[in-house]
Amino acid sequence: MRLDGRRESKNVEDRRGMSGGTKASMGIGGIIIAGLLTLLMGGNLGDVVSNVGQQVIQQQMTANAGTGGEFTEEQEAQATFCRQVLASTEDVWTKVFQQMGRTYSPPTLVLFTGSVQSACGGATSQVGPFYCSGDQKLYIDISFFEQMEKQLGAPGDFARAYVIAHEVGHHVEYLLGTLDKAHQQMSRLNSTDANKVSVRLELLADYYSGVWAHYEQQMFGSLETGDLEEAISCAHQIGDNYLQKTQRGYVQPETFTHGTSEQRMRWLKLGFDTGDMQTTTFDKSDAQL
Repeated sequence: MRLDGRRESKNVEDRRGMSGGTKASMGIGGIIIAGLLTLLMGGNLGDVVSNVGQQVIQQQMTANAGTGGEFTEEQEAQATFCRQVLASTEDVWTKVFQQMGRTYSPPTLVLFTGSVQSACGGATSQVGPFYCSGDQKLYIDISFFEQMEKQLGAPGDFARAYVIAHEVGHHVEYLLGTLDKAHQQMSRLNSTDANKVSVRLELLADYYSGVWAHYEQQMFGSLETGDLEEAISCAHQIGDNYLQKTQRGYVQPETFTHGTSEQRMRWLKLGFDTGDMQTTTFDKSDAQL
C-alpha cells in the first residue's frame, strides 16, 4: 500500500507506555487460545462481554511500567502507518457521507501498550483491537500486528490497514444508528441468537472496510498488486470456523460471533467491488450471509 507523503491523522491519542490502571477488566484467564482469537478484530467492547460471557473472567490488571516514550524504529513506523490509514478513512468516509447527505464525525484512534481504559471499561491487549461507541474511539496495541503475522499467518501492510478499517467500520455503524439498534436487540435475546446479531455487525464492518478500500483506490490509487489479497487472506484467518477448527479441532456454529472465513472474505470483497452504501447484512437471511 503506497502511503508515502500522505497526511497523518491528528485524531490520535498515543498512550503507549502509559499505565492502564488496576481496575477489573475483561480478560481471557485460562481460556484456550481459540477463546482469544475469536475476539480478534471485535467491535464494541460491550459486544465482547455479552458474546463470550461464559468464557471470559474478570481479572485485575497490573499497571504497566512506562517505557519513557522510547520506541523502536519499527514501532514508530507502525504508529505512523496507523495515523496515515486513519487519515485515509477520514478522507474517504467524509466524502461518502457527503454523498449520502450526512456529515461524518471521525473517531479517535488510541494507541496503547499492555492495557487501557476506555468508556467501555478496561481491557488488555489480549482482547485485540476494539471499538468503543461510548467514547467513539478505536483502541489498538500495535504489537497486535506482529501477532497477526506470526500467530495468525496474516502478514502485509494492507492486512493491517484492514484491521483499522474494520474498527472504523464499527464507528460508521454507530453513526448510522445500526450499532445501537443491534445492541438493543441483542440485549433481549438469548446468547445464541445474540451471537447471530453480532455476526451481522462484524460482517457489516468487514463490508464497510471493503467500501473504504474501494474509495481509497478510487481517490488515491494507493493499492498495489496483492494488497486486496492480503486483506482477504486475513479475513480468512480470522473466521470463527477456521480459528475454532485450528485451535480446538472442532467448531461450534452457535458460538460464532464474527462469521465464517467464507462470509468474512465475501463481505469484504463485496464492499470493495461495489462501494454501495445501500447494502447491509441486516436485510439478508441467514442463508444469504
